[in-house]
Amino acid sequence: MHLYAQTSARRTRQVLADLVAVALIYGAVKLAMAVRDAIRQLAEPGRKAESAGTSLSDGLSDAGDAASEVPFVGDQLKKPLRSAADAGAGLADAGRSLQDTVGHVATLTAVALIVIPTVFVLLLWLPPRLRWIRRSTVTRQLAAGPGGADLLALRVLTGPPNELAALPTPPGGLAAAWRRGDEQVIADLAAIGLRREGLHG
Repeated sequence: MHLYAQTSARRTRQVLADLVAVALIYGAVKLAMAVRDAIRQLAEPGRKAESAGTSLSDGLSDAGDAASEVPFVGDQLKKPLRSAADAGAGLADAGRSLQDTVGHVATLTAVALIVIPTVFVLLLWLPPRLRWIRRSTVTRQLAAGPGGADLLALRVLTGPPNELAALPTPPGGLAAAWRRGDEQVIADLAAIGLRREGLHG
């Protein structure tokens, strides 16, 4: 099995198509990573809120612990400070939640920006390449088998006639020459069949 044609024109087109496909997929990945990083910047307020909430909660908790040691009124002083510390912890939790949400959105967006263009490129590029590989393999096996040149010549005779005009027309026409077993005509027709698939005779 060959991945590329033997004729230079078709091989060049195949290589260019492969390079374009790889470049498009690479570009999609780079774009997705850039978008992901940009979205992650939106988590900065969440980081600040988490930091501020944690600092506030820790400070108020320490203050509440210190206030609880005040004789007679320590418990009364500690309760509002503890409530405020809980509010600070809630702010920190909200900040963490925002960061998690932004992180998930960034990841999902990056995955979508990679998968969708990649699938689109593969759907446009891969089927024709696989069809050519299959056709060229069958043609090569056909040409190598017994009577392969005859079969290739027949395939050319029954296919599009545009390339037949370049061949010299023998008496009675190309089809009659093929039926007579004219070796030169058969060889010329088989060569056209191989060239159609980007193969050399």
